[in-house]
Amino acid sequence: MSNVKALKPSTHYIFWSIISVLLIGIVFLLKSMLLPFVAGIAVAYVLNPAVSKLGKLGIKRRDASLLILTGFLILLLTLISMFAPVLIKESGAFIKDMPVYINELIKLLTPFTKLVEKYTGGAGFESVEWQGFLIDNSDMAATVAKTLASKLAAGGQTLIDIISLLLFMPIVAYFMMKEWPAITSWVYDLIPHHAREDVTGLLKQVDEKLSGFIRGQVSVALVLALAYAIALILAGLKYGLMIGVMSGLLSIIPLVGSTLGLIVSVSVAWVQLGEWTFVLLIAGIFIGGQLIEGNILTPKLVGDSVGLHPLWIFFALLAGGSLLGILGMFLAVPVAAVIGVLLSFALKKYKQSAYYQGSSKKSESSQKKKKK
Repeated sequence: MSNVKALKPSTHYIFWSIISVLLIGIVFLLKSMLLPFVAGIAVAYVLNPAVSKLGKLGIKRRDASLLILTGFLILLLTLISMFAPVLIKESGAFIKDMPVYINELIKLLTPFTKLVEKYTGGAGFESVEWQGFLIDNSDMAATVAKTLASKLAAGGQTLIDIISLLLFMPIVAYFMMKEWPAITSWVYDLIPHHAREDVTGLLKQVDEKLSGFIRGQVSVALVLALAYAIALILAGLKYGLMIGVMSGLLSIIPLVGSTLGLIVSVSVAWVQLGEWTFVLLIAGIFIGGQLIEGNILTPKLVGDSVGLHPLWIFFALLAGGSLLGILGMFLAVPVAAVIGVLLSFALKKYKQSAYYQGSSKKSESSQKKKKK
């Protein structure tokens, strides 16, 4: 115990800094092969509560893990086989037709820019300069979309990573679920004795944030994806499945999915029929979706659970995708949760430190002396 007490704060900082650097180095060194392992761990983390519940009913953990994982994979493969071909087809057609929609959107907005031109003296969309600039760059927008898609695919090493994901992810997920209690005990045993209270407290906070995010925001996004897709298809909107699914999934970041979905769907609706009633119907779907999300879905599915700030999620997804492609996007939310908890912990320690409280303590003591 005396040796533990003798440890300086700098020793702790050096130790945890080395651990952090090693972990980051391993990720970058093995990034080409980590995707199925990260995906398997993520699936195990999500499904582990269900396995634990079956274990309480007397089912062996091995059998419970196999049962839950099999059901999850059947559901996942069913959804992929139903929607993937249509989504791929619609996405390709939409990217190809994107210049047409941009040009039509320019024509639709042209009358409204006359007011801007009147009060600012600038050139509206009807000017030759503006139209030339936007029309020339409409093809560039489609090219950028294709480039982003190809970069995302390159980040995951396309076919190789897809095959490895399909083959190894279920295996990793099964063994992680089966051995979850033993793994958590092993990790706990590795934590230095003097830091166990702090580290376990931090891990609990990270778990609360991640489970709150998955249980809450991801659930809302999946419900919205299904609801938007069905509503847009029934309304007869072209690319309705693709727009609905993407709008719902992007709702992981509040307001982003619904806003982008509204803009894209209204543009497609106007080009498709050119009738305001149809445009208003499509806009009403997204407005109704936001009302349902705010008044029903979020209170029921998210509630008061501790989550992650939307801007922090947005930044993490962009940074992760830019650095490590698909692997980075898988790691983005967990890493964001860890960093958020660590920053909060560091801020708490800073406010408890003598450096932060020193001046106030001196002033308080001086005031007491004066009163005496």
